[in-house]
Amino acid sequence: MRPAGVGAYLPAGIAMKAPATKADLLGLLPDELVLFLRGLGQPRYRAGQLFSWLHRGAAFDEMTDLPKLLRSRLAELASAGTLRAEAQETAPDGAAKLALRATDEHLVETVLLPHGRRTTVCVSSQIGCAYQCRFCATGRQGLVRSLTAGEIVEQVVRVQQACHPTRVTNVVFMGMGEPLANYHAVVKAVRLLNHSGGLHIGARHIAVSTCGLPDGIRRLASEGLQVALAISLHAATDDVRSQLVPANRKHPIAEVVSAARAYAERTGRKIAFQYVVVPGLNDTPDQARRLAALTHGLPCIVNLIPCNPLSNSEPTDPRSAGRFAHLLRARGIAVAIRRSRGAEVLGACGQLRSRLIGQKDAGRAEARPAKAR
Repeated sequence: MRPAGVGAYLPAGIAMKAPATKADLLGLLPDELVLFLRGLGQPRYRAGQLFSWLHRGAAFDEMTDLPKLLRSRLAELASAGTLRAEAQETAPDGAAKLALRATDEHLVETVLLPHGRRTTVCVSSQIGCAYQCRFCATGRQGLVRSLTAGEIVEQVVRVQQACHPTRVTNVVFMGMGEPLANYHAVVKAVRLLNHSGGLHIGARHIAVSTCGLPDGIRRLASEGLQVALAISLHAATDDVRSQLVPANRKHPIAEVVSAARAYAERTGRKIAFQYVVVPGLNDTPDQARRLAALTHGLPCIVNLIPCNPLSNSEPTDPRSAGRFAHLLRARGIAVAIRRSRGAEVLGACGQLRSRLIGQKDAGRAEARPAKAR
């Protein structure tokens, strides 16, 4: 009996968002692969074999413990990933940025950040972004579409192939896009990356970043995942934050911090507040005092990110982050100053994509952090 079309065996909710003629198997969990393979008359154990090969970045013809006839059938019906390499740039410190082209010809950015025993991959969750944070090159591009779970996972698989035999140890959702605006795909990608049959990256070594969407934060807390949460705060008062993060007009600081407290209570994880230091705007003693009041009793760390001034005519003051850190520490707040990584490879999210698509001015935000969110 001839098998029905591949779509007949995809579980509900696995429709591809991006244009494609074949099912991307990298976006399927093992139980979903079982259903897919059942339609091809294959036993359940084949799903585990296929899942392992997929997450090693293998092509179907390289999956040598699968029958040759099955490999040929898979190549006809499905894909083992959909992204193709477009460009790669490497910095002297080992940081590298990859530009990957999707089937609809849009570009996806991924960054490799080696640091001691850690090898971190910064992945994108969307092509472009709708939230237009003032210092972010991606926000200048607007939102094109969300990535599928398979496209997110493939970014890590590609980097793992590139840095072999070094193992990817950490994944941060801090590339292009707002992860909580692509909620289902991001949560599924986390489960795929965490699965013991694949890359098996510990959930506690995965961080999801957000510009501050309270409903998404509370929902993520209920998933039973132990992922770290990073929130782009950037100010302690609504008037200042709204200048830097337009989403604050809809989701003010009080709502964001309340959701952060709920996340910390539910998961037991410390919250990381990202804070781009803009001299003269958000690094004042008053901002430090208000930030201390906001975070009182909340297990958190404030990651300060040095930033160029809002006015391009003013000189950069590299000491401003250090001065603000002193003000915060004096009030009992745990602080870290993030070291710039990836500047040589246009490390801030959206910069390399902007250059490759010819939008040379898209990356020249009025205030650009030294690194992505």
